[in-house]
Amino acid sequence: MNDIQSLVPQHKSDITRAQAVVQAGYPAVAPVLSQLLEWLQGCNWPVARVLAPFLASIGNPLAPHIKSILRSNDEIWKYWIISVIISNSSELATSFRSELERLALSPTDHEKSE
Repeated sequence: MNDIQSLVPQHKSDITRAQAVVQAGYPAVAPVLSQLLEWLQGCNWPVARVLAPFLASIGNPLAPHIKSILRSNDEIWKYWIISVIISNSSELATSFRSELERLALSPTDHEKSE
């Protein structure tokens, strides 16, 4: 775990570590998935551009982490997770269909404002 922890990017331009995460692959990075998803809070960040396709390819093992994000009050992060992860993973799109339908049909006021 300690070796995997050292792969987690340290700043938004830490492309070297982001690429090392991708190279390590899944399931090696399973212990740090939630930390990696944090880098998708701003998908304009260079590390997000490297991590997003890789994370989307993992599919359902991300579901518990994504569930927490979708239940949070961070509407921007939800947007990015839906846009760059769920939309690129049919497994996750199926898993979160009911939540996606709720967001589309009955968003909260806060979700609407964002």
